[in-house]
Amino acid sequence: MHLAYPAVLAVLLFCTGLYGVLARRNAILVLMSVELMLNAVNLNLVAFDVWLRDTLHAGQALTLFTIAIAAAEIGIGLAIVLAVYRNRGTADIDRLRDTAEGTGPDPDPADPEDPAAPAQKAEAAA
Repeated sequence: MHLAYPAVLAVLLFCTGLYGVLARRNAILVLMSVELMLNAVNLNLVAFDVWLRDTLHAGQALTLFTIAIAAAEIGIGLAIVLAVYRNRGTADIDRLRDTAEGTGPDPDPADPEDPAAPAQKAEAAA
């Protein structure tokens, strides 16, 4: 078997996953795209392991580690996405980023209502 066939398939899988990460706005679809990229890496590891005829089968061992990491990543990622969806009501990445950055004006350091105002004045004086 030629090395080019699995390598081209891995490149296509990786590019599809990269497009999904960069273009999608839904957090679950982004996680699925990351899984596609990890599967492309697994395909490359196994293909090069077979092509190099490694006696230790290091590519296959690394593939098992990658599968374990991918399983942990999808479990933790889905738990975070579900928790965020319950709190915010959306899984849209752009809307979550806007709420995290705070779109309002910066607080006035001289505002007497602001509890951090004396600490900011002390930092400015130092």
